[in-house]
Amino acid sequence: MKISILDASTISMSDLSWDTIHKLGNCEIFPSTSADQIYKKCKDTDIIIANKVAFGSDILNKLPKLKLICVTATGVNQIDLKAAKELNIKVSNVPNYSTYSVSQMVFAHILNFTQHVSEHSTLIKKGEWQKRDSFCFWNSTLLELSNLNLGILGFGNIGKTVANIGKSFGMNILIHTRHPKEKEFPFYQFVELEDLFKRSDFISLHCPLTNKTDKIINDRLLKLMKKTAFLINTSRGGLIDEQALSNVLNNNLIKGAGLDVLSTEPPKENNPLLKSKNTTITPHIAWATLEARQRVLNETAKNIESFLKEEDRNIVI
Repeated sequence: MKISILDASTISMSDLSWDTIHKLGNCEIFPSTSADQIYKKCKDTDIIIANKVAFGSDILNKLPKLKLICVTATGVNQIDLKAAKELNIKVSNVPNYSTYSVSQMVFAHILNFTQHVSEHSTLIKKGEWQKRDSFCFWNSTLLELSNLNLGILGFGNIGKTVANIGKSFGMNILIHTRHPKEKEFPFYQFVELEDLFKRSDFISLHCPLTNKTDKIINDRLLKLMKKTAFLINTSRGGLIDEQALSNVLNNNLIKGAGLDVLSTEPPKENNPLLKSKNTTITPHIAWATLEARQRVLNETAKNIESFLKEEDRNIVI
């Protein structure tokens, strides 16, 4: 059984071992793969492991030996599932591997805005503290999270974990979701979308990118936010109208934005958020803790083992 790993660098930067995959077949590892390289690398492949490499119907039809695509992520929108099903190619994913990692990044961005840790460290290294007469100084207003409103859009596993962490900080939790669960979570407030944007001090996005949610964070909703509020996105960049967000940031209509994802990754030079005021951007790393990546490898190996035993495990189609 030939196994081709097409973008290994998205999982391991030499800090994890692929031994569990090697044991399952004749394994070939590529750090990255462009669209025009897929056929050459996979024409004799039985199982493909990939993270972001896209498979449309055109390339799937050129790979007659292909039996399984293992996506090393939860989302599978880069795979033409209809074509895969017609060709009897199974697709597996790895659900819930990064719940704690992503939730952690949400609060890394939030705390960056409230505590200004890196800002003050930089000032000290420039000699600012040494110039002061007092034992302490602060260059920006520091905020407590207690009693602030944390709005969560989307209430899956990550949204729930973010809510729990926010609650432990003493925050008031506001949630908008398609299927409110007031009886299960009586200590949270389930609100309409407009209320979420009007009332929240921080808004954290945790919904999938679909036709309905594409650019759901638009000019109208952004202008409902408080001028002191912050927007956090560790979900999908396409949820946000980036020009609209840039406009409200540059016009001081909201306080700031913490983003781990953008609509195009890596971003193009003309992305308006790259030069927006009070914007912190990280390079899509919320999911990428060592533990989460190890979990992906372990779960992918189990998915392949089950497939080889003719058992379905995390099979999307």
